[in-house]
Amino acid sequence: MGYIIENATILKNGQITKCSLLIKENHIVARQDQFKRYKLIKMNTEAFIMTPTFVQLDSAIPLNTSFKELKKYIIDQFIMKGCTTLLTYATITYEHELNKKLKEVKTALIGSPIDFIIGVKIPARLVTPSFMRKCKKEKVPVIFIEFCDIEELKEIPWSWIRESLFPYNSPLIPIISNDQKKEAKTVMSKWKVIIEKEKIPAVYEEVEENQPLSISQLNKIGLYPQKASLMHGTELSYNLYLKGREIKNVDEVNLFHYHNDRLVITVHKGKVIRAGEEVLFKPGNGEYVKVRTPSFFSL
Repeated sequence: MGYIIENATILKNGQITKCSLLIKENHIVARQDQFKRYKLIKMNTEAFIMTPTFVQLDSAIPLNTSFKELKKYIIDQFIMKGCTTLLTYATITYEHELNKKLKEVKTALIGSPIDFIIGVKIPARLVTPSFMRKCKKEKVPVIFIEFCDIEELKEIPWSWIRESLFPYNSPLIPIISNDQKKEAKTVMSKWKVIIEKEKIPAVYEEVEENQPLSISQLNKIGLYPQKASLMHGTELSYNLYLKGREIKNVDEVNLFHYHNDRLVITVHKGKVIRAGEEVLFKPGNGEYVKVRTPSFFSL
């Protein structure tokens, strides 16, 4: 038996839309202004602003700690902020470590109550056709590249890298080393020139940690509209914020950072996991998200 979410004020990408949602089996099967002819249970959300739940990058998750400490970290850094999908990565120093390190991270997160996606972080010297083929074989959805000098990137055989990534096309995401932070804008400008010239699937900027990923970034990784969306056919994962004058003209990032006190409900795949200050922590309820085709929906 389905039900209807009535009078939803949905904030997405800085735009407000008002509609009703028809829900069946924890998925949105239709969006309309109203569902007058349906004799189903109705839930009125007129008093709230609704957003999709967030996807957030975090490379500092304490994977090697106790379950109690990991539980507290996930509650504080993700669930209480309305995030139901975490993105993290395994740090790879040598090519032969790939399978082992990926397995270690996945095993550590197997009891997660929220969904998770695992990429890899590598130094520029590991951007080789051989390593890219291994990532493709393992379906690594995103590859973070840390470099100290833009000259490192100029020495990479990009045409071979492009061929070795195809057809899975895991996007490359830059991480600027601390030594280069002062020149970040210049470095990112040069990165973009190389990526566009060589036609490499990539994100043009660093992905900031501990804040919602943008639609553009989610598109590149291949998570949108599977995640962070309230579109027809998607999973029912959303946040409800109490309405107020001060949050009439804000976007999702502002809600995330400055109006967390108004977040009262978080629903993950049709189930309430946070109501007020109470968190319903269910170990293992999260899933390892498999990205079928990174960059497929890129804007």
